[in-house]
Amino acid sequence: MKEILLLKYGEIVLKGANRRFFEDTLAKELRYRAACFGNFSVRYAQSTLYIEPLNDFADLEGMLEAARRLFGVAGVVRAAVAEKNMESILAVAKEYLAPTLAGKKTFKVEAKRSDKLFPLSSPEISRETGGALLSVCPHLRVDVHSPEVTVRVEVRDNAAYVHAGQLKGAGGLPVGAGGKALLLLSGGIDSPVAGWMMAKRGVRLEALYFESMPYTSEQAREKVLDLAALVARWSGSMQVNVISLTHIQEELVKHCDEEYFTLLLRRFMMKLATRTAALRGCEALITGESLGQVASQTMQAINVTNAATDLAVFRPCIGMDKEEIVQIARMIDTFETSILPYEDCCTVFTPKHPKTRPELTKVLEQEARLDVDKLLDEAFETLETVYIRAKF
Repeated sequence: MKEILLLKYGEIVLKGANRRFFEDTLAKELRYRAACFGNFSVRYAQSTLYIEPLNDFADLEGMLEAARRLFGVAGVVRAAVAEKNMESILAVAKEYLAPTLAGKKTFKVEAKRSDKLFPLSSPEISRETGGALLSVCPHLRVDVHSPEVTVRVEVRDNAAYVHAGQLKGAGGLPVGAGGKALLLLSGGIDSPVAGWMMAKRGVRLEALYFESMPYTSEQAREKVLDLAALVARWSGSMQVNVISLTHIQEELVKHCDEEYFTLLLRRFMMKLATRTAALRGCEALITGESLGQVASQTMQAINVTNAATDLAVFRPCIGMDKEEIVQIARMIDTFETSILPYEDCCTVFTPKHPKTRPELTKVLEQEARLDVDKLLDEAFETLETVYIRAKF
């Protein structure tokens, strides 16, 4: 029996004159993912993407899971294909759905007739299909209010499709439709979630990781690359840029007051991120900051770090508490990797009593003790790039 995946649009349907751009962007990303699972045909019509396996070697189950992580898709359906006549629809429904209904007690049938030339109305299709299913599953009873299974028959332009419900998709907008931004990716819980949230709004991600070898370890670096790979299952393949902050941190210890270490370091990060964004064609920065979570994330501290860049800085976690962020981290499968006990550069030389309400003028006085441009140039020369291929 021939099966197909139907991907139902989310907010793309609201895009009016720009809708074609979003559809093309979504289809392009879907074709890229489909190539990982075999030979598939991908097309769109009637607010739906059709994914059709072209041979027996195509991995439909793998494609289904990858499609559920595709931003821009509200729902995913695995359906059997029938010819556009009731004889074929009923035969397919009985064969395809009998195993699903075997252990259930109640069901109902809903039909949608997009092709208005089809001779039966939607209620008539529902009644006939329900009767056919009861003939092979006599233990069932119809419950139109709270059924265990809702069977759906969709009569569309080229064929009819029979299935037993829709799986929830990732929602949001297609990756690439919202531009490209640079994610400051640490080894913590928050930044992978921030990247995922912006990818859901159609932003294509590139990442930047700061290391401080030998104060940070190779395991810490690998942890971050693993996190990038987990986010890439949703956002698509990305590049992770790596810059060393070791010399900058050593100079901070030599020349600046301890209470300013973290603020000064974050300003260096923002400056280096701005350079990296310009090099990689990114139009904004993304961080995992949550207001008040740590000393460097007070309103005053964020103003101080904002002043170090002229790019927009997206902070999608800014109003979330830790439990809300953890819930998303668990859902996208980054939490267990994030809590592995490997240090990141922000935990190196951490002051005992960091400034929580800094004044920019005093921070700049501290910064003036350093040869900022020279330190930035030296750090930027350490930049290396690791390509993360998404494993959907």
